[in-house]
Amino acid sequence: MDEEILYEANPSMFRNKPVMFILCVLLSVVVVGLVILIVWYVQTLATELQVTNKRTILRKGLLSKYTSEVWHDNVRNVQIRQSFFQRIMNVGWIGISSAGQSGLEIAIAGIPDPEEAKEIIDRHRIMES
Repeated sequence: MDEEILYEANPSMFRNKPVMFILCVLLSVVVVGLVILIVWYVQTLATELQVTNKRTILRKGLLSKYTSEVWHDNVRNVQIRQSFFQRIMNVGWIGISSAGQSGLEIAIAGIPDPEEAKEIIDRHRIMES
């Protein structure tokens, strides 16, 4: 079976931190907020989570690159954290650990619909077992 992308997302800016986003927009009048918004935007564009039918991949970086992947048949634990406001905005933090490592191999905040990503991983983790 070929590998296909089932979920792909970059961290959300406004939905993850709406107060900070609004504050940066207000501060953009004095240029400081605009600089913060641009740096934040570039960071979110340079961070991507992909869930395929075989593995989960986290890619970070624009000039330098960082990639971490976990094959679904090795997934030991999937964690999701959402504050009350993140639940309302449907974003959150997701962490994935595998049987081969003691800590989290993939951890990313501000991901839209983290439950969907977890359900895809669980579904394919079960199919592999």
